[in-house]
Amino acid sequence: MRSGLLPEGFLSWDQCGAPTEPFWKRLTERRAQVRVGETTKRNSDTHHILRVHGTTVRAKKDGANARCEAGYTLSMSKVLQGESHTQDILHMNLDNDSSRKRNWGLLVTGIVGGTLVVLYAVATPFITPALRKICLPFVPATSTQIENVLKMLQYRSGSLVDIGSGDGRIVIAAAKEGFKAVGYELNPWLVWYSRYRAWREGMHHNAKFYISDLWKVSFSQYTNVVVFGVPQMMPQLEKKLEEELDHNARVVACRFPFPHWMPDHTTGEGIDVVWAYDSKAFKGNEKTLSETVQKMHLL
Repeated sequence: MRSGLLPEGFLSWDQCGAPTEPFWKRLTERRAQVRVGETTKRNSDTHHILRVHGTTVRAKKDGANARCEAGYTLSMSKVLQGESHTQDILHMNLDNDSSRKRNWGLLVTGIVGGTLVVLYAVATPFITPALRKICLPFVPATSTQIENVLKMLQYRSGSLVDIGSGDGRIVIAAAKEGFKAVGYELNPWLVWYSRYRAWREGMHHNAKFYISDLWKVSFSQYTNVVVFGVPQMMPQLEKKLEEELDHNARVVACRFPFPHWMPDHTTGEGIDVVWAYDSKAFKGNEKTLSETVQKMHLL
């Protein structure tokens, strides 16, 4: 080859069989520089790509985080709303329970109070007679006593009064025998029951019952009188009947006799004993008393 066509630093093959050292050295350096440049560029491109990708990744991460935060916030708000709704429901349930308990308490109080009022209203008329000066409790007449009373009223008619009629047994039995019977009783419950019983037995036209105190009633219109009394009241009732009854009246006493009158008829045994007093017993006794008083004045 011609020497003018060779690069700088090269010798022709004619001159030297191998390239000179500077040429190969420079070539090696040049190649090294090229590699370094390519590596640097590649590294720079890679860094740029990584930086761009990192930004994208960070952006994606930031977006995801934002979405996650938004989702979390929404979820938390829903949870809080759910908890608030649950609390409202719990408060409502508690209010309903308390209201229900309050209503039950008022209902129970009302029932207990009403029961006590009813017991007081029912029991008072039965207890009050035992607290009076003259105790006159209600004791139902036995069937034997009723038969004995009707036996003492045989062949008699007209009006009849039962002093302290109780549950109305004597009055209804006398009404069935044709008497115009009336009963006086201070206990209103017994009077209402007697009226119902007379209506049930079809005797409500001939059997009447009144709520009244026997000491405030005049018995002058009755020709037949039945008394279920106690020893404490008999002397005072004896005087009242002497003043009010007519001469053709008959008085029938059950359980306890009158202290000063002499009975015309007696029947029964034990608690079923009945004493019958005609007008001559108490009117004659009244006459005897008046004569005795006159004699005492003369003396």
